Amino acid sequence: MTTTSIPTSSNVPPITEDDIAEFLVNTPDFFERHAEVLASVTITSPHGHRAVSLHERQAEMLREKIKGLEQRVMEMVRHSGENTSISDRTHEWARRMLAVKEPIRLPDAVEEGMRELFDVPQVALRVWGVSAVYGGETFAQGVSDDARAFASSLTSPFCGANMGFEPTQWLPEAGQVQSLALLPLRDGNIDSTEPAFGLLVLGSQDASRFDAAMGTDLLTRMAELASSALSRLR
Repeated sequence: MTTTSIPTSSNVPPITEDDIAEFLVNTPDFFERHAEVLASVTITSPHGHRAVSLHERQAEMLREKIKGLEQRVMEMVRHSGENTSISDRTHEWARRMLAVKEPIRLPDAVEEGMRELFDVPQVALRVWGVSAVYGGETFAQGVSDDARAFASSLTSPFCGANMGFEPTQWLPEAGQVQSLALLPLRDGNIDSTEPAFGLLVLGSQDASRFDAAMGTDLLTRMAELASSALSRLR
């Protein structure tokens, strides 16, 4: 608050704006005794910089506050709808994996669910340490020791730009991928110290689809669901 002095006689300390503000705060009935003063007060409106009465300005502030609250409510409703949709799709994805009777069909169920339910353009999956009966399958081949070590180093999903990681090459059209998510698969929680036994790769031509700043809670839950289902291959 400014401290502009109001001129007074030379032998009296000047009255400042702070003094006036303090007086009004401590004397709430001032405007009740001097209603004509309140009615005559005008201030500058932020809309067009015209002079308006204090009552009108208070009404404007109230309308702005109500508008802000309405926007917040609409955002909450929208987010609630989005969360319900995501929850439904995640449930359907888990249901499909649970319905698979033959373990060899699980990788296809995981990938197809990602493409169909979550609209992920490119999906790839690799699992290692599988039972010998599945050793010749595509999902169990083409993984270097470095890629396995990299997967084990991830204690949460990686989201970000395509930086040329080896797992990106597993995607069908790797050259078009601008952003990707890498979901390590391991026994127990994703952040455990257990070595990863697989990696789920999600790729998109949209550079902002898997942004480095995005939250990974949902991807973490997806990784844990896929891990539980794919453990039947080991």
